[in-house]
Amino acid sequence: MKRLVWAALLVGGVAAAQAPAPRPASAIDATILHAQVLLDRHGFTTGVIDGRNSALFRQALRGFQTARDLPVTGKLDAATKRALNPGMRPATVTLTLSERALAGPYTNPIPKDYADQAKLTTLGYRSALEKLAEMFHTTPATLVALNSRETMLRPGTRVVFPNVLPTSRSYADSWSGDYRQTLANLNVDANQPQADRVVVDKSEGWLRAYAGDKILAQFPATMGSSHDPLPIGEWKIQGVAANPDWQYNPAILRHADKSDSKEIVPPGPNNPVGVVWIDLSKEHYGIHGTPEPDNIGKTESNGCIRLTNWDAARLSLMVKPGTPAIFQP
Repeated sequence: MKRLVWAALLVGGVAAAQAPAPRPASAIDATILHAQVLLDRHGFTTGVIDGRNSALFRQALRGFQTARDLPVTGKLDAATKRALNPGMRPATVTLTLSERALAGPYTNPIPKDYADQAKLTTLGYRSALEKLAEMFHTTPATLVALNSRETMLRPGTRVVFPNVLPTSRSYADSWSGDYRQTLANLNVDANQPQADRVVVDKSEGWLRAYAGDKILAQFPATMGSSHDPLPIGEWKIQGVAANPDWQYNPAILRHADKSDSKEIVPPGPNNPVGVVWIDLSKEHYGIHGTPEPDNIGKTESNGCIRLTNWDAARLSLMVKPGTPAIFQP
């Protein structure tokens, strides 16, 4: 079988269900891809790394430029390139796939109905391709473009990835073993600065973590809608729920069928709130991950603040109970 990425993957002797082939990626700009990798390393992410000169890329550049006291152009100008320090790390890394990297459990198909999801034990990745894309903060289509449609996802295969490998995976023992594994799988660096506040800006579409006047990190976010607006005000972080389940409660979800029953949707990267829930003092609201990272900053939410799984997990290491969370128009 030559259709590598979508060929059935044998896991424990059982063929994993095949995921749909990703849409072909548009041409990847190698310079932009490298800049996105460096921005990710510095904490100013673009959501997914895809090598495109998108609005999210320009937003990340503006955030980085602001933090480094550079002219805020939103362009990859000479001063910004120097500050990003391209010699710090190459844009890509080539790794040999292992059985562990390709291990499930996989959940495919994922039922659309929450009652059917609630019958499962986990909402895992749909395929090895989806898992690898999340691990390296990118999209399935970008991985295919960096490699080829003939690249077989099996142990021993050499694959090119965006170079987001962390400098440390020595996560605090206060986290559960399961969450430490989640952090490692998502290539979240264990060395994160501590924030004294989090600011969510509705008009700009970003979340920033600060220490004093210093911007520590900036992540693109999906937040609220006309029906479920972002709750403007000053709140506090109550705590962090790692690898959470999620309660489908039609009574508090505006677009839900009120005749539906409550359901508990199991944990997993494709859970509606992703791999982590950062609870807020505003009841029913939190900062959390997502099963659809490519939609961050492009769609609406039910009022909560949605980040990519890797950005939400990174933020979880930067905050603690009592950290202020300021939501501004």
